Amino acid sequence: MPTFFLNGNLVHFAAYAHHIGFYPTPSGITAFKSKLAKYKNAKGSVQFPMEDPLPRELIKQIVKFRVAENTKKGRK
Repeated sequence: MPTFFLNGNLVHFAAYAHHIGFYPTPSGITAFKSKLAKYKNAKGSVQFPMEDPLPRELIKQIVKFRVAENTKKGRK
C-alpha cells in the first residue's frame, strides 16, 4: 500500500474495484468527520467511490492536518 511518511506514517492510499481507500489515521478521520460523513468510513479510513470525482480539496486539507500533526510529533 503506498504510504507517505513524515516523522512516521502520514497517509496511505489504495485502489480497489469500486473505491479508492484513503487512510489518514484515526485522527485524520475524526478531525474531518462532518466533511467525510457522505462517504463510507471507519476508524482510520475512508472510501471514495470510483464513479465520483475525488474530493481533492478535502484530501489536501486532511493531508495538511496530518503534516501539522506529525511535524509537531517530530519536535518532541
